[in-house]
Amino acid sequence: MGKKTKKDKKVKGAEKTAAKMEKKVSKRSKREEEDLEALIAEFQSLDAKKTQVVETVCTPPSARLNATLSAHPEKDELILFGGEYFNGKKTYLYNDLFFYNIKKNTWVKSDIPNPPPRRCAHQAVVVPQGGGQLWVFGGEFASPDGEQFYHYKDLWVLHLSTLTWEQIRVSGAPSGRSGHRMVLCKRQLLIFGGFHESARDYIYYNDIHAFNLDTFTWSRLTPSGSGPSPRSACQMTPVPDGSGVLIYGGYSKLKAKKDVDKGTIHSDMHLLKREGKDELMKWTWSRVTPSGVKPAPRSGFSLAVGPGGRALLFGGVCDEEDEETLEGDFFNDLYLYDTNKNRWFPAQLKGHRSDKKKRRRGAKGEGEVIPPSTKVEESEEEEDEEEEEEEEGGAAAALVEPCPRSNAMATVRNGKLFLYGGMFEVGDRQVTLNDLYALDLHKMDVWEVLVEMDPKAQEWLEESESEEDEEEEDEKAAAEGDGEEEGSEEDGDDTEDEAEHPPVKPGEDLAAFQSRTEQYWVGLARANMGPDAKEKKVAKVGLAMAKVFYEEQA
Repeated sequence: MGKKTKKDKKVKGAEKTAAKMEKKVSKRSKREEEDLEALIAEFQSLDAKKTQVVETVCTPPSARLNATLSAHPEKDELILFGGEYFNGKKTYLYNDLFFYNIKKNTWVKSDIPNPPPRRCAHQAVVVPQGGGQLWVFGGEFASPDGEQFYHYKDLWVLHLSTLTWEQIRVSGAPSGRSGHRMVLCKRQLLIFGGFHESARDYIYYNDIHAFNLDTFTWSRLTPSGSGPSPRSACQMTPVPDGSGVLIYGGYSKLKAKKDVDKGTIHSDMHLLKREGKDELMKWTWSRVTPSGVKPAPRSGFSLAVGPGGRALLFGGVCDEEDEETLEGDFFNDLYLYDTNKNRWFPAQLKGHRSDKKKRRRGAKGEGEVIPPSTKVEESEEEEDEEEEEEEEGGAAAALVEPCPRSNAMATVRNGKLFLYGGMFEVGDRQVTLNDLYALDLHKMDVWEVLVEMDPKAQEWLEESESEEDEEEEDEKAAAEGDGEEEGSEEDGDDTEDEAEHPPVKPGEDLAAFQSRTEQYWVGLARANMGPDAKEKKVAKVGLAMAKVFYEEQA
């Protein structure tokens, strides 16, 4: 054996530290995740009542962030799944599914039996086979107070031709996580990074896993070379020839002095490249140094892949942290990365031009995105004409653009970039959005407003507001959401659940209630967790469900 270098020892030391931290996080978060499993199982029991597909033409989905927006592989439709919403006091998680018809500008909500549990910060990838498939992996579920988290490691596929959900139960999956990235690379789903968080600890990942769509098997890749440091919410883009993926940016945090979390915004780029086939296949990391005008450091940006192998990056936030405050600078700029030229450049929108002006400047490519270094200079006469057009309102449309935001959902279909939702902050208030914009990536002229922001959706409950106000908001959400939100279903189905579950007898304590009704709750947990779940875990979840119900009734 060759002698280990100082660098090898450093890498091994970092791996051991990461392994110890993961074990520590896993132990501390096990108890709280078991409590959340009971809540998740309760919601799944509600979903289990769906026995057939129901498609309903509806208004645009409610405000949310950290959902997934995907382009249908065979139809002019977008697919929105999951996400989260916070109103200042309560966190709502979703597992609703919407289809947006691009030509008709209409939304359809599809209620499908046995969907994945509610989640956010997951990943979804469309695969063009069998009428189209939507693959979903991981994500997180949060308690209503936002203090506890459950991280999924499940894999689901939505068969778009039959509108059926299927959970793929195979061993070897990555550990539970959210904020990871997943892309289609040839016939594999590649998953990189993410994080796992409990009430007291967290860990960020830089491992990479592959799921083979032909053999339905997981494998953990062990690339050579120096790869990205652990992070979440990065940009992951397949290279045009399908030989690998590019990783850019992301976010991570560490415990600093005085036990204060210190966040790090990454702005490095790495290439993971595949060489060889089958048993001889090897993966290698290498550092990439792109040219051009790079985006300012940020996290929470939206990403998509455009025509010609161009990666798109929109918005995001740069947090300024000190020991007492955290303030964010939000963006609404758009950058393009040309994977063939290894070059960043900012997108410059042209705005509407008059027909006369288009004819006169016919030699200048109408749909071309012009980097600053190659921008055509205009004469004084042309500038005067532009000013006249602006006075006539010609530039008004160019000013219509999405407001600065982070954690929005983005995808590309038929050469158009679509952007939905997200959030920004005003002081201590979080504003969650439900608007939809489109930008023609060939013309690069103006943003088109498809769904305007609904001012009524901008509720925010201050800490000083009374419990009575909160109850009124919950009742309103239940009436308007028709069971979409976590709190809505909880409130709207109370009467039905009370009639179905064994009642708490007067004066009965928790231990006595659990002992008397144990068989019922374990049976309910088994029905929701499936036949493959271990008896010990099913029993724990059953008792936790009994505890949740008992405390609700007490």
